[in-house]
Amino acid sequence: MDEIDSRIVTQLQGGFPVTEQPYFDAAAQLGLSEEELLTRLKRLLDEGTLTRFGPLYQVERLGGAYSLSAMQVPEADYDRIVELVNAFPEVAHNYRREHAFNKWFVVAAASHADVKRVLFSIERDSTYLVFEFPKLREYFVNLELPAW
Repeated sequence: MDEIDSRIVTQLQGGFPVTEQPYFDAAAQLGLSEEELLTRLKRLLDEGTLTRFGPLYQVERLGGAYSLSAMQVPEADYDRIVELVNAFPEVAHNYRREHAFNKWFVVAAASHADVKRVLFSIERDSTYLVFEFPKLREYFVNLELPAW
């Protein structure tokens, strides 16, 4: 990732223009052409530097449901579990933690029943317990991570 990629990632975390030509306008703010911005975003996604590029929705306000969950996965089986979890389209994102609970993921679906179905399937297919952490209170944290 070069300096331009870093600027793109850092700036676009803070907002994306809601205009008739959003990529053109975002590119102009970065001093780039629309074509260069699109090319760089595609490359960052293709390389896996970015796993997704898009808005974050409050799925509950749209009538859906989500769940933060964690698993304790032995290192020798970690890659298999990553593939298993990632195979579910309802998995919004997932990450590794240096902790006893080392596999964390978010499931977003149309209903609580659908979330439970996915969690049950992951637990059944992986043979590891899935620990669900339901939201008790909502907090807004404007998390923006600088790209290095």
